[in-house]
Amino acid sequence: MVADRASLALFRTLLSSACLLASIATLSPALAAISRIGRVWPIAEPDALAEIEAATAKLPPMAPKFGPRSRWTALQSASLGTTTRPAERSVVPFYTLPDDLKLPDGRTLYPKGFTFNPLAFVRLTQRLVIVHPLQIDWALAQARPEDWIIVAGGDGRFVDPLILGQQAGRPVFILEAAVKDRLGLTVAPVIVTQIGQKLVLDEEPVDPSGRVREAAR
Repeated sequence: MVADRASLALFRTLLSSACLLASIATLSPALAAISRIGRVWPIAEPDALAEIEAATAKLPPMAPKFGPRSRWTALQSASLGTTTRPAERSVVPFYTLPDDLKLPDGRTLYPKGFTFNPLAFVRLTQRLVIVHPLQIDWALAQARPEDWIIVAGGDGRFVDPLILGQQAGRPVFILEAAVKDRLGLTVAPVIVTQIGQKLVLDEEPVDPSGRVREAAR
């Protein structure tokens, strides 16, 4: 009888162990990531992010040295005009090499002056929704999650793109002069979309107050 009870206890122990191992094997990745097997010890090294934050907290404020952000050239957008008529036009952003493109062994791969269309090699999965600050609500309504919202200048108002992005809940970029020239932009709002090996620019009209009169196509 004692032997039978011992055998039964051993069987129950083995069965419990088997069930425990089976449950561990079928844990979801998220649950398995927080499971503890064996002894654990606290991390001895200090937290790197905490060290950086503590070091920067000791630095003197830098903003007064640079003045108000409205004067920062890094936050100034290139200017664009407006239009009262909707228009659609296409642009091929050809690029000409300013210098020879050489291989590591010194041989010339492409010579200076070589012109090509970058869109023949890359695909822009996002659209560019370019607006004036007054049209940011329209941009948010038009933009897909993957699209880029870009703010242009030219309406006489400065809107901090950092604050604008915080209010919008998504990144907001400034329009750089090089991008304006490369894409042939003249007015905003405009939605830029790659179709094949060209860019299609949908220019939207605005009313006298600067608000968009029509929805994007």
